Amino acid sequence: MNNIEPTNLAKIEGLLFISGDEGITLGDLSKISGFMKPAVLGLLQQLKTKYENDTGSALVLLNSGDTYRLATKHELSPVIKHYFEVPLTIPLTRALLEVLAIVAYRQPITRLEIDDIRGVQSSGSLQKLMVRGLIDTHGRLDAPGRPFLYVTTDSFLDYFGLSSLKDLPPLAKQEDLDLDDMNNGDLFLEALQARQKQQEEENGTSTKSNG
Repeated sequence: MNNIEPTNLAKIEGLLFISGDEGITLGDLSKISGFMKPAVLGLLQQLKTKYENDTGSALVLLNSGDTYRLATKHELSPVIKHYFEVPLTIPLTRALLEVLAIVAYRQPITRLEIDDIRGVQSSGSLQKLMVRGLIDTHGRLDAPGRPFLYVTTDSFLDYFGLSSLKDLPPLAKQEDLDLDDMNNGDLFLEALQARQKQQEEENGTSTKSNG
């Protein structure tokens, strides 16, 4: 088992990675890592130089004010765009459905809140759902870092054959749930999958009627 302590540079890089597209402020990097701000700035500069000089790396370090985030290099734009376009013809995966269900039932919601419910990082799934037009951002939360708030779109309603969010299947009875259940992505996923199955059955019935 590898018990090697990660380097300070790796710790900062890990925090940048987990913060996703929203990025992370210098203050939060300092608070979470336990490093003083001048030390964090030095490590950020090391990462920036490392990415710029490494032609084999896809990453670049960007900042807006004191907020820093990792991104892919501009030269990779064509292949990145293709990556997001290709899955449009593929059915939603369980991970995408899970994130979509959480957004649908808990909107407006931040990525960190979604991550907390799922127990895993969700930025990639959020990006794919935005490309498909099923979710969008709707302002920012008035909190440190001002994270984006995510909501579903009209395309989401069309996809599931809903006239409004009021038509979403009800979650399990609240009195039957404990706190852990309410923070479990499966609760939202199962409800949305039930609607998806109903929609598929309705489409099948409609096709037979028209045949």
